[in-house]
Amino acid sequence: MSKAENRKVGFVLGLTGGIATGKSTAAKVFQSHGFPLIDGDVIARETVEPGTLALRKVVSVFGQEILQSDGQLDRGKLGMIVFPSKEKRQKLDQLLDPFIRKAIKDQIAYLSSHHPLVIVDIPLLYEGHYDHYMDAVAVVYTTPDIQLRRLMKRNQLTLEQAQQRISSQLPIEEKKQRADILFDNNGTKEELVEQIENWLSANRFL
Repeated sequence: MSKAENRKVGFVLGLTGGIATGKSTAAKVFQSHGFPLIDGDVIARETVEPGTLALRKVVSVFGQEILQSDGQLDRGKLGMIVFPSKEKRQKLDQLLDPFIRKAIKDQIAYLSSHHPLVIVDIPLLYEGHYDHYMDAVAVVYTTPDIQLRRLMKRNQLTLEQAQQRISSQLPIEEKKQRADILFDNNGTKEELVEQIENWLSANRFL
């Protein structure tokens, strides 16, 4: 298991996987049992709300065209700019990482002092080295074919666009090798729920 920084009262479980492998579905299962969730995607969105320093930094690098008329970030336009380019993805990560990391660490510190189990859902957990803040990491995985089909359907992407987004992350096999816990999401939602509840019961959280 990963060595979490500064021992806490509660157990901090990092939840990750590949894009469209079912992290959000798994997170909802934990939430349904009353465990608090720190959602990396929500924090990332809040970080670039209109008027924030982070958004100003992003606009200064990628241009006004990534903004909608109401001042909100146009994520679709930004995605089209950064996903095909490793260099641009890295630049965006460098801009936003300090803001997102601080918010996540602050929430971990607060929630883990009040709850027995805290779930931290971060898509790029390993890529961002967030595993150092966790007591353990669970990876939700599917086969590459299922992942690709789900992503194309969910995000209305072409095959090439979906492949670009998948290739922008660490290969799912590498994440599986590094994980402490594996949840297989190749089957039904009910099967995924059963795996998570079995883990919760085995670790006396239920």
